[in-house]
Amino acid sequence: MDCLPLDRPPIWFMRQAGRYLPEYRALKEKHSFTEMAQTPELAVEVTLQPLRRFPIDAAIVFSDILVIPEALGQPYHFKETGGIGFKDRIEGPADVDKLNGSEISTRLKYVSDALKILRQELGSEKALLGFGGSPWTLATYMVEGGSPGNFERIKSLVHEDRVTFSRLMEILTNATIDYFHTQIEAGVDAIQIFDSWGSAAPGCDYELLSLQWIRRIIQGLEGRVPVILFAKGMAHHSKGLISTGANALSLDWTVDLSKTAQEIPSEIAIQGNLDPVILNTTPEISAASTSQILDAISQRPGHIFNLGHGILPQARVDCVEAMVHTVTGV
Repeated sequence: MDCLPLDRPPIWFMRQAGRYLPEYRALKEKHSFTEMAQTPELAVEVTLQPLRRFPIDAAIVFSDILVIPEALGQPYHFKETGGIGFKDRIEGPADVDKLNGSEISTRLKYVSDALKILRQELGSEKALLGFGGSPWTLATYMVEGGSPGNFERIKSLVHEDRVTFSRLMEILTNATIDYFHTQIEAGVDAIQIFDSWGSAAPGCDYELLSLQWIRRIIQGLEGRVPVILFAKGMAHHSKGLISTGANALSLDWTVDLSKTAQEIPSEIAIQGNLDPVILNTTPEISAASTSQILDAISQRPGHIFNLGHGILPQARVDCVEAMVHTVTGV
């Protein structure tokens, strides 16, 4: 990022805030996740907590990819047994017709309000990242009615009613473009798109079901900020991922970074890819594993050090400290 003139790889990590931080747990005892995400002052506090502890280079706004379905009229909730639930799910064309894609920026004003405060707090010293889910990933939640199991419903919709599926994807794509423009206007330096369930799409249909919609989103942003694309489990589709126009590809921990880097043009940055479980072990293991990644990609420009997925609740603070110190020397 232009705002990070560093002589080392910049470092931030997915899902920076969370249950591994005692200060987050203390706040969570008083407020629900959705209350924190939808209250700008609380979202700002949670976003800044990791930056107060660690010398990381960017703030990732505290939010959720499911704010888009909620803004469209399909709110989500967290189940007591774990996972995501929806009161209603998309079952056919009538449910898609009920979705309201107008005034997305107004309905998600709490996110842009949090971003504006963060932009002032961070100044030009740290980058500010916004994010959202890919249309395919959002559709899986909306059609399955919560956290996907075997993706039976979304795949049935694809095969049995392609018109309704395409209509849903159009609505999600346009809403996401509007949302990202709102984030940009609020001051983000980059956008990350999470295609978290990309691997649920059959390989031969990945372009049809996911990549074409991601490409439209990136084109719709008109190069206003760099875009980072994370497609979990889909590194073997590197050519397709590159074709979306993303400025950086985020890779999960299953990938040999040095080998995959040879398949990605040097003008596209690579982000990743420490296994999050490493941060549950010891500081010594965390430092050694971090060094291994840095060594593997040391000759390749444009590396952003990151985890290969979101940080886990069981992560040890001293392991995070060891990881960050290994990258930054601080």
